[in-house]
Amino acid sequence: MPHRAAAANKPAPMPRANAAAAAIADVNGAWLEAFGTHLAGRPAHTQAAYRRDVAVLASLAGDIELTRLGAPQVRRFVATLHGRGLSGRSLARTLSSWRAFYRFALERDAGVKESPCAGLKAPKSPKRLPAALSPDEAVQLVAIAEMDPFSVRDRALFELAYSSGLRLSELAGLDLDRIDIAGGEVRVWGKGAKERIVPVGAAARDAIAAWLPARAAVPHADDKALFVGKSGRRINVRAIQRRLAEWAVKRGLPQHVHPHMLRHSFASHVLQSSGDLRAVQEMLGHASIASTQVYTHLDFQALAKVYDKAHPRAKKKPEK
Repeated sequence: MPHRAAAANKPAPMPRANAAAAAIADVNGAWLEAFGTHLAGRPAHTQAAYRRDVAVLASLAGDIELTRLGAPQVRRFVATLHGRGLSGRSLARTLSSWRAFYRFALERDAGVKESPCAGLKAPKSPKRLPAALSPDEAVQLVAIAEMDPFSVRDRALFELAYSSGLRLSELAGLDLDRIDIAGGEVRVWGKGAKERIVPVGAAARDAIAAWLPARAAVPHADDKALFVGKSGRRINVRAIQRRLAEWAVKRGLPQHVHPHMLRHSFASHVLQSSGDLRAVQEMLGHASIASTQVYTHLDFQALAKVYDKAHPRAKKKPEK
């Protein structure tokens, strides 16, 4: 009886629960695909991060449609990821991706009424103290003796960064008319297009004065830029980062050095010497004193190390 054989070979009907889960997976998959298309034009690493983070959200959602999740569920997902070891910084980035997805969903589908991420915050991670060079290490780094034009330029760059605590973007964007060697000051445009005037130390002024004749000899040098490369164009931030890392190795420093480390070293050393937190805040261009207070912790760490080495009662005596 052929009809019985055919019936025997017919696949069993899918259980209703499995069918529903498959349908939800298809819906979520369609949302992920549409969101991926929406991200076109953004930097590749941003696209990859957003897709990855929203795929994690879909995995956590399981048999719930992404657009039907509520705030309590998303809050529980954040707690789950935190329990798996994700730091506050990583969770903040993940939440940023999820918020971007729900902004897209709200624009795309009138049936989506609100974002379940609204008002959610990632748990705070312990604040990492910025790395800083010791005064001796900073002097060792900037004391470049080579006299070829671009070694002279690098010394001027590093001396100015350490002398005045400039940000990397401020160094790269500095124009000739913003530095007053005779008056010992530099005018920079900081964050929020705010101008500030910062003192320039004697060593930095001497280094810049040595660089200016070398700069004048660079063919096709940019009319405005204080620091230029071999092509004559304004030096970019990547070149400054690369040159500083290379010089740190040449100068025998044991750690990787980046431009912001010179800014941290400036702030820490000025604060250790003066104790004037407000002045350091103004020179760094911090909008809030809270941003500057991190250097009081660096100062305390330095003092604690001296105490541990010098004070006879700092360490426990070994038990007999």
